[in-house]
Amino acid sequence: MQRPDFNIEEVNKIIRGRRSMFVAQFKENDPVEDSIIEEILENARWAPTHKLTQPWQFIVYTGEGLKKFGQYQADMYKLRAEKNGTPFLEGTYQKFLDNPQKASHVIAILMKRSEGIPLMEEISATAMAVQNMYLTASAHGLAAYWGTGGPTFWQEARPDFGLEGEDILMGFFYIAKPATDNWPEGKRDSLDEKVAWIRE
Repeated sequence: MQRPDFNIEEVNKIIRGRRSMFVAQFKENDPVEDSIIEEILENARWAPTHKLTQPWQFIVYTGEGLKKFGQYQADMYKLRAEKNGTPFLEGTYQKFLDNPQKASHVIAILMKRSEGIPLMEEISATAMAVQNMYLTASAHGLAAYWGTGGPTFWQEARPDFGLEGEDILMGFFYIAKPATDNWPEGKRDSLDEKVAWIRE
């Protein structure tokens, strides 16, 4: 295979221009084409992965599936509050119910564990897959964010997502068309604050 001819200016632009945009910035009732979602997931598939374990798996909610997911996490929130004796907040319940329906697609991010590979490497590979999703969504001008709320850390949800052993639910990737043409500003610490050079 011949070495690809990359455009470094475009690579820098997309990496440094990627942003998270949240539900309040979503354009509702204007779905993203499934073909674009498939492209986003295809690029996720090309993330680095040690020993080609490819630990990522995805569940895509769209259309009526968004209502189903919203109802699922809202009902589980209510059951957990009753079971654990923790406060039940109607506003939180409504947010769990409604927010998925404001997106075009919600993608559950699963890390399925392989034997003999350090857990950190499997988590990192899945996170890099999500970065590829972020970059592709941004390249299409879409609003997207990776959230770890709701069922992400609820042990009761694990069987519903087919998780066993050291498998992990790593959150949910929300995608929609943005409600505005304004792109969020970015902010990072200077490189000097994050990098040490050792030359001798």
